[in-house]
Amino acid sequence: MHALLDFAKWTRRAGNPVQAPVPELRDAQLAACYYDHRVGGDCYEFMRVSPTRVFFALFDVAGRIEENRPVVTAVQNVFRTTTAQLFSRDDVNEADAMVELCLELNRTILETADHVCSTPAFAGCYNESLGTVSYFNAGHTPGLLADDGQVIELRATGLPLGLFSHATPDASIVALQPGDALVVVSRGIVEARHRRQEFGLDPVKKNLQQARMENATEICAGILDTLREFTSRPSAENDITVVALSRQAAAAAAGAGN
Repeated sequence: MHALLDFAKWTRRAGNPVQAPVPELRDAQLAACYYDHRVGGDCYEFMRVSPTRVFFALFDVAGRIEENRPVVTAVQNVFRTTTAQLFSRDDVNEADAMVELCLELNRTILETADHVCSTPAFAGCYNESLGTVSYFNAGHTPGLLADDGQVIELRATGLPLGLFSHATPDASIVALQPGDALVVVSRGIVEARHRRQEFGLDPVKKNLQQARMENATEICAGILDTLREFTSRPSAENDITVVALSRQAAAAAAGAGN
């Protein structure tokens, strides 16, 4: 299952929080929420690539809707086909596959845009059997891993896609213990302003520390609620998107299985 951007609706809707459809996971949850008022190039994707692997990604294609639609569409199409090909095998080396995916996405962006087109991206492959996430962060806002009361920043592992033909971010891996959560927010959330004050990452971290980690939807909704209280209205300059992956606590998972 993937989330496909409907550009026609972008200009007709008024900026309300929307929950995206996501694949079901074993002993974990994925969720994504966004303001339906779209002005830029946020593009999120979810895809089950094997019986034990689910892929998620958040891209931020430079430019306005009217300019970047071909690039966004190309990114989505290549992401779906290439990810399915690379990660469907049981014996795949996830780190190597991540690098290959980056190269293909980077090439597609440069060819489609026909010029430099900065595209920060965070993509992760969640392995349900191991509870691990192989990921790359190509110049995106840091992913945030809530682990036993602390929040760890998963900072950029390389430059944004769409800048140089052979530049590729490194791939990394993190483990999600039962009760942990991983959150990625768009630049529009971090850079949202009220008067001269920027929202930043600290309120997102605070939400993570206070949220129920096993409920990814509540995590996303809490972040958007806090942002709305801060700004009082959706941003007119940037897209607003948040993606969350939560691993159920051991007790909750055991109860669900009974």
